Parts: sequence; C-alpha cells; structure tokens
Amino acid sequence: MKNIIPVLVTCHNRKEKTLKCLHSLSEALVKTNISFKIFLVDDGSTDDTGAAVQESFPEVKIINGDGNLYWSGGMRLAYKTAREHYDFNGYLLINDDVVFRDDFFNNILVTKEYCYKKFDKGGVYVGSTVDVLTGDTTYGGNLLVKKLDNPQSVLLDPSTIPQSCHLTNANILYIEREVIKKISFLDLNFTHGIADYDYSLRAFKAGFPVYLTPGISGYCSNDHGPNWSNSKNLKKRIEYLKDPLGLAYREYLFYIRRHFPNYYTMSIIKLWVKTLFPSIWKIKRF
Repeated sequence: MKNIIPVLVTCHNRKEKTLKCLHSLSEALVKTNISFKIFLVDDGSTDDTGAAVQESFPEVKIINGDGNLYWSGGMRLAYKTAREHYDFNGYLLINDDVVFRDDFFNNILVTKEYCYKKFDKGGVYVGSTVDVLTGDTTYGGNLLVKKLDNPQSVLLDPSTIPQSCHLTNANILYIEREVIKKISFLDLNFTHGIADYDYSLRAFKAGFPVYLTPGISGYCSNDHGPNWSNSKNLKKRIEYLKDPLGLAYREYLFYIRRHFPNYYTMSIIKLWVKTLFPSIWKIKRF
C-alpha cells in the first residue's frame, strides 16, 4: 500500500458538488496511473450524499459523522481512519467543491521533487484553484506580507515554478508523512476553518518547505463571503462572532496567540468592531 495515495475529504449536504468533485478527481488520478484510496467523512448529510457516493464509487471508504464534526473534525476522523489502514507516505486533503484539472497531481510531484532537491526533505504542497468564470485565483498559497509578525497575507497567483508560502488553503493540499510525524495532524483546537492556516504555519516554523505548486490545479468558487455579519440584530451578530462557521472568536484568538502574539489585543478589538459596528467596519474596508 506504500504507493497508494490516501485522499481525505469531508462533505455535508452538497451531493451534486461532492459527486462532481469525485468524478473529476478519479479521472485525473486514473490518467496518471496513480493508485488512490478515498476516505470520505459524510458529516450527517440529509440529502443522501453518502448513499449517492457509495453507488457511484463503491471503492470509497465512507465514515459517517453526526453533523457536529464540521470540516476540521471530519478531516481528523478521515485521517484517523486512513492511519488504521496503513501509515501512508503522504496524505492528500481536498474540499468537495473542487473540480480537478488532469495535471493537478503532476504539479504536486513537481513540487515534491523541487523541495527534495533544494531542502533534502519533504513538506506541504498546496494547489491553486481559480474561478471557472472569471479566472481569478480563489484558493491556494498565501504569503505573509510582514513575515511572521503580522497575520496579514496575500493570495499568490500560480506561476510556472513552485513558490514558497506561509499559509495554505486545504482545498488541494498534500502533506508528507515526515511533516505529520513531526507536528502531528490538524489541531484539535479548531472546529471548522483556520486549521489549515495553522497547520501550514506550524510546518513552516518547524523547518519544512511549504510551497504552492506550479500551474492551476483545479476550479473552485470563493464561497467565504464577507468576514462580518450583515444582520441588523445584535444578538445574531454576536452569535456569528462565536460561531465556528462565522468568526470563530475563541479559535481565531487561539490561532493569533499561537502565531502572532503581538497582534492579540488588536485582533480582539477588530473582532468586536466587526460585531458591534459592522457599518463602520464595512466603510473602513471599502
């Protein structure tokens, strides 16, 4: 099983997107003659996603969640299940709303070879996705604009060569086994988002290469939306502040304290300004 690529994915109530993603993934990997095993966590879907996946892809290992795992919890469960099968050489993390290009895994292999030649070690490799209509880069590798003392970052556009970065989106993310052996997997302190940023930054700080692969690896729309609530109800805005699908107050501050402690107080202020005075925040932003 050494040469099998384990694919980790979590889904919840978007059956058509999940099936489209898996079809494009299968077609891309088959064309590269690479063997793979998909570990899919269906976190309490009510639209029969799990059954539809099992019918179309009977080889997929489906793990059922209760609807409370969210993305990070689902990915940790997928990883745990994969590890029970075998200690693979690396793990491919994907989002189920990505449509893959045929050469996406070749981009990963090119980056892996680049890192071994330059650093004599493996690392974390992230693929870029673009919006299918606009061609704008939506997810991939992010570069901290003030190095490691400020959380502000810019999303890199893909190039013809691998590019060093600090933060990665896990829409298409490959993690070498040696990284996991050193820093483990996604941190338990994160319920949904932020875990991928935290992981790549921990890998970078641990001395592993974190690189954006060359070229475009897939298509995915940016579905994050504005990072504040538009509700006129203060109670709902506070709920959004604390919601792991919203601003994830406690988890975001944990991330800031861990990686950008000098920015901790300012982060608290900004989160509350977004919540208490969203109109002021929007004017400031725009």
